[in-house]
Amino acid sequence: MARQSPQRPDADEPELDDTTASAAADEDEADRPAADRALWDELRIDPVEIALPAGTGFTLRAYRPARELTPTDVAERDQDDPFLARRQVVETEDDEEVVILDEEFAALSAEDEDEDDEKRADRRGRGKTEAAEAADEDEADEDEADEDEDEADAAGDEEVPVFLTHRGKLLLFKTPESLVSFIRSGAPNDLSQLDSWNELSERVEPADIAPLDEDTYELDLVVENLRGGHDAWDPTLLIEAGEVARDLAYALRLPGVLDMLSAGSSLDDLDEALRASVNGGIGGFMGRRRLKKIGAQTASLGWRTIVGKISAVMDWRD
Repeated sequence: MARQSPQRPDADEPELDDTTASAAADEDEADRPAADRALWDELRIDPVEIALPAGTGFTLRAYRPARELTPTDVAERDQDDPFLARRQVVETEDDEEVVILDEEFAALSAEDEDEDDEKRADRRGRGKTEAAEAADEDEADEDEADEDEDEADAAGDEEVPVFLTHRGKLLLFKTPESLVSFIRSGAPNDLSQLDSWNELSERVEPADIAPLDEDTYELDLVVENLRGGHDAWDPTLLIEAGEVARDLAYALRLPGVLDMLSAGSSLDDLDEALRASVNGGIGGFMGRRRLKKIGAQTASLGWRTIVGKISAVMDWRD
């Protein structure tokens, strides 16, 4: 329902106090129709809102099997990274050193092969034929190949995140109108590989860009919240920040961020403790105890690094 323009009250009518006015505003908000989710549910793409120190923007995210996606091209981004360029030089130098050591490695390998030949000869003397050994080795190789193929199939079927990205950058739009204008423009981006992209570009309207609460992330508040100490930590804020940071790190190919949030890392321990703390009973109690053992300074420094790395690969669009 459209909001009515305010009118001056009649002299005979009492003016509304602040409480009554607030209640009336809340009722008016409740009367507004919720954004239609049918489009997003049908096309399996979602609008996302991300707040960073530089501002707040809208983008899109989807989940698809890894085998159906071509990762974003980061070649141009890596060329602009002086630190990465230096690492590439070092790696090249290391490769040259490896080449120099190849002769020594080959000699050691030859010695190992001679020892293996002697051991095989000893085993043959104990009654195991060379043909049987070869059959065992072939069977082991086949088993290993089958296992690798099964793992590859499982990895290909796993659903992974893909965002509105292009050449290693996340495209963020400050208004729903600018995001819709980009979607309709036909400009190159990594989401255009989805089979539902063309239909989205034909049907989406600015009113549709209304992210759900669970698709709204406040990365700009994470570091400050952690600096406030254990008693001030907001589990929902920090857990959701971890989720979107992992998604962005995967989609934008940021291995450094993935490592910082990987299983067994200090920030992953923080995430697990936060998740446990919001549960009731003994699990919640143990989670809160674990949180007390996590250093606030270490956590805030780690997250400052993550937010910085993510901010560095944003492409803001007006």
